[in-house]
Amino acid sequence: MIRYFLSIFISLLFFNQTFAKDVSINENIDLKFVCDLDKKIIKNSEYNYQTFLAKDLNEKGLDEFEIQSKKPETLLIKGLSLFLSESAKLNVKVVNKDVVLFKSIDQEKNYSESGIITRKTGELIHEITKNIKSENAEKYISIYSCTKHDQKV
Repeated sequence: MIRYFLSIFISLLFFNQTFAKDVSINENIDLKFVCDLDKKIIKNSEYNYQTFLAKDLNEKGLDEFEIQSKKPETLLIKGLSLFLSESAKLNVKVVNKDVVLFKSIDQEKNYSESGIITRKTGELIHEITKNIKSENAEKYISIYSCTKHDQKV
């Protein structure tokens, strides 16, 4: 549990530092993952950062989560959400040998999605923030365990 909160804290700290350089793609990658939902943290009018285990939710994992990057600035995210699937919307794109970090915000600056995946451990944190401009902003933080999907030809 502490590991997840530490991961979230580090990722948020990492997000703040990456705003200075929004695009830093140092690796060409083409990865496919299968991800199991571990837990979800919800902050809305009903819950105040309450944690739910995957077994308590009616949500599935990700059957096919794909990441493709090409130096110097192309990053494609597929299978996580429709919002992130449109590569033109990605504001923050960081790819290196350890992590893939991405963030996108809508034109009205009232909805955002971000994620970070550690390539070594396969831990994926996906955060959705709704109603950013209101006092009642909502956050949904999903934590996944991912394994590389091997394609057999």
